[in-house]
Amino acid sequence: MRIDVLGLQAFVAIAERGSFRAAASHLNLSQTALSHRIKKLEDSLSTPLLARTTRQVTLTEEGAALLPRARHLFEELGVAMGELRAAQKTPVAWIALGCLPTIAAHVMPKVLAEFGKIHPDIQVRMFDHSASEIVARVLAGEAEFGVTLSTAHRQDLDMKSVVKEPFVLLCHPGWKIATHRTLTWAQLQGMPLIRISAETGNRILIDDALGAKRETLEWHYEVQRVTTAVNLVKAGVAAAIVPRLAIAGQDKDIRAIPLRAPAVSRTLGIMTRKDTPLSAPAKHLIRLTAAALKASVGAAR
Repeated sequence: MRIDVLGLQAFVAIAERGSFRAAASHLNLSQTALSHRIKKLEDSLSTPLLARTTRQVTLTEEGAALLPRARHLFEELGVAMGELRAAQKTPVAWIALGCLPTIAAHVMPKVLAEFGKIHPDIQVRMFDHSASEIVARVLAGEAEFGVTLSTAHRQDLDMKSVVKEPFVLLCHPGWKIATHRTLTWAQLQGMPLIRISAETGNRILIDDALGAKRETLEWHYEVQRVTTAVNLVKAGVAAAIVPRLAIAGQDKDIRAIPLRAPAVSRTLGIMTRKDTPLSAPAKHLIRLTAAALKASVGAAR
């Protein structure tokens, strides 16, 4: 299938700017030319992507589904073009890694700062994705290694466990339950809880550990990312069960309480491709990351 790059470019510009006029100005096109590109794209797909009125432009259901994929296409194309341009000037050393979002937010900043002091000429690309996406990146060779859950058992991957990180209950500090030093899962019955999407490895670990007990809990909300759950807890909407590293240090706007009976944890580790040698800088970055993971989880207890 031939990809209509110009049509997709026009579609993304309109979706992001909310009008044909703003998109035409951004692309340095006439509105007529822009309309022609969109019509050609919609005709090739046999479905409308935009719903137009005299006042606004909105996405159809098909358009909403296409937008994130089109954005990803242009993002990857931009990265490829940038790498080609850089290669024509001076060779650039790259390290790419996959990393769980909570670790990327709370562990990797200090790691990369230290790594950058020792290797100032090496550029780092970090894919802060879910566990399944990290596996795909490492297998495809797009990431030299992944910092992720130690749950993948594949013959073509090596997984070295680094540390166990407990799950905790996050609640608003003004709640009565916030005074507890620990909590059992039975004590959570009747409390409004936030559930993380089933697409994440965290949700699977909790469900497997609790078994049928998970159905006795009151899951009032479901979100896709741990960071969203944390912000909802801060607002006093509900409580959430998250990995301890989801919050950094002591946050006065939130209370993290260890859970027991059962205690649930996730094992974090370093994933690499088997029989694929790592570069010396990548090995150094892995050592720094492993040490930081151990220190972060130890300090959080």
